[in-house]
Amino acid sequence: MSARIGVITFPGTLDDGDAARAVRYADAEAVPLWHADEDLKGVDAVVVPGGFSYGDYLRAGVIARFAPVMSSVIEAAHKGMPVLGICNGFQILCEAGLLPGAMIRNAGLHFICRDQWLRVENNDTAWTTRYDKDAEILIPMKNIDGCFVAEQATLDELEGEGRVVFRYVGGNPNGSRNDIAGIRSENGRVVGLMPHPEHAIDALTGPSDDGLGMFYSAVDALVATA
Repeated sequence: MSARIGVITFPGTLDDGDAARAVRYADAEAVPLWHADEDLKGVDAVVVPGGFSYGDYLRAGVIARFAPVMSSVIEAAHKGMPVLGICNGFQILCEAGLLPGAMIRNAGLHFICRDQWLRVENNDTAWTTRYDKDAEILIPMKNIDGCFVAEQATLDELEGEGRVVFRYVGGNPNGSRNDIAGIRSENGRVVGLMPHPEHAIDALTGPSDDGLGMFYSAVDALVATA
């Protein structure tokens, strides 16, 4: 039986279809999850995709954090379910307290849309085992609230515990502290990043297929614990 990975849709979500396609590319079943429904439909993992949930009113991700589906995601994550937050999904996971820190407007206050090189800092998470440590991968990014910030003590903790998962290389595009592009939870089951791996799963449609490794990693993690 294939792994079942849920993909949430909020009002304003843009990349749920692409995330579902990436799940299918990794030979898993993509299960649609609706923001107003607490039922996770028995999925094995969850992707919180990118977009502009609830129009990014108030601030990015803060309204989505209170959607009924997120109460179930938070509970499942605390029990060890793998969760991946991409762009707006990363913002939502921070607002939900599943990941530390917060996102603010990019340095220069410009929307950024470009292909971005990342370095894999940690390949011991539910979403990164298919990568070599220190590998450089090319992933598209598109955001305006992508500057990761946190108190110095939190940054020191993330660095000291190896919880920085991805770091920008070739220039910091948005002013994120310590060039951080993605981080993980303490148990390594929850990962958030600003660039979009679901847009890099096929060399025909993206700059690379480097993003596919995240979805295959999740399938590996689920098979290993089945």
